[in-house]
Amino acid sequence: MTDKRMVAKQAPRFEMDAVMPNKEFAKVSLEENMKNDKWTVLFFYPMDFTFVCPTEITSLSDRYDEFEDLDAEVIGVSTDTVHTHKAWINTAREDNGLGELKYPLAADTNHVVSREYGVLIEEEGVALRGLFIISPEGELMYSVVNHNNIGRDVDETLRVLQALQTGGLCPANWKPGQKTLNV
Repeated sequence: MTDKRMVAKQAPRFEMDAVMPNKEFAKVSLEENMKNDKWTVLFFYPMDFTFVCPTEITSLSDRYDEFEDLDAEVIGVSTDTVHTHKAWINTAREDNGLGELKYPLAADTNHVVSREYGVLIEEEGVALRGLFIISPEGELMYSVVNHNNIGRDVDETLRVLQALQTGGLCPANWKPGQKTLNV
């Protein structure tokens, strides 16, 4: 894992194969999101066909319209292949699958992107639960990495994205619509 600071610096650029919402294979890249003046919510998860992961992936998909309204693209990443991703998407939610998704799942099979973002568990070849919010200018604005046993909170991800987009100073427990501490 990397020991260097990444927040407030340019985010590592990436391009990965992915399964798109229409279930076709394509590429996703940070450069493309930047070119389209979009924020990027990049999140890593350990493996397909596990137990905590589908709860996060489907929760983000169910709320994708809220990210879209904030000019943000969501990209999920694991070290599994696009073919494994597609099989999981083609599995119904009630069977521990994902069903329809509204954003792409990318395959970091060579572990380059997971390593560059400091979330790769080298000895296992899987990623920790890392979530990164990147500005349209490519600056890494937010980073949180946690143990693989704990799922993330979509409300908190949306709150942080909105706080970053204010451009202001947001106090503890700030909620969208509240005043910032701009002086």
